[in-house]
Amino acid sequence: MIRIALLPLFLLGLAACGDKAQTSSGAKSDVASFQGVTGPGNAYNASGWKPGDKAAWEQQLKTRLQNGQNEYNRVK
Repeated sequence: MIRIALLPLFLLGLAACGDKAQTSSGAKSDVASFQGVTGPGNAYNASGWKPGDKAAWEQQLKTRLQNGQNEYNRVK
């Protein structure tokens, strides 16, 4: 009877050991952020932004900070 009661606990304990290794995907970028990503990873770029345009990149960050992350502006 006790063995039957402990069986689910034993199986639950074994299931906890089945974690997969969490390794990086190997996608690293050695360029500055404003240089952008070429290829399929550019789906998240703001429309109208050209890779390599540092001034436009900094302006976009300032705008995003003021419009989306500044609680004083959002409450008004």
